[in-house]
Amino acid sequence: VSAGAGFETVTLARLKITPCHSCGTCNSPDHFLRCIFEEKDDVAAIFSKMAAADLLVFATPIYIFTMTALMKIFLERMYARADVFDLSVTQSGLVFHHVDRDLNSKPFAVLVCCDNIEKETPKNVVSYFRTHAKFNDAEQVGLLVRNAGRYAGHGGDPEAARSNPLLAQVYEAFERAGKELATQGRIRKATEKEAAANIIPMPPIFKLLRRFRFFKEKMVHKAMETMKYTEGAV
Repeated sequence: VSAGAGFETVTLARLKITPCHSCGTCNSPDHFLRCIFEEKDDVAAIFSKMAAADLLVFATPIYIFTMTALMKIFLERMYARADVFDLSVTQSGLVFHHVDRDLNSKPFAVLVCCDNIEKETPKNVVSYFRTHAKFNDAEQVGLLVRNAGRYAGHGGDPEAARSNPLLAQVYEAFERAGKELATQGRIRKATEKEAAANIIPMPPIFKLLRRFRFFKEKMVHKAMETMKYTEGAV
């Protein structure tokens, strides 16, 4: 808002999202490109908001190494807006069917958060949206991955959490990322890196040695201490 852009947050958990039944009715002459549930839940209204937007941000926590089930159910409903018998080749050279370009081909950013500190944790979601971009001719203009969410005190008072100087820098990077999306239409790689920075204090040599199990166990111990301190603070 401070950068001059308006936005709307759509929280799927507060809406009715019916799973796709793969019935194929949306590709039949009498119901072409319209889901049978279109007038029975909130998906069509969300699609209208997405089509009217200049840029989309897909945000999800990591549940069992992937996006939430509700996010996946919602994305599957995009199938109803596709003529699956109209094949073509995407800009990236992939064979795919027709898509609703006003819905699927918008530039988008991805926001992922998780509690685990391992880089392996969000890989499925990161990979999914890269594939989404290629098949839908949609430009991915940003990726923000925030791990160690529990240690950041994500459920408490933001001002108390800012007592961690590393966390304060991360918050500033996220704010900057929002301004960059509003003014430049993309997030700079340097900002993405700062937003994903480690928030658990550790000496530089420890970062080099973290690949070894003994030192990683030490790091876990330090992380638990940090988590206890943060939960006490907030």
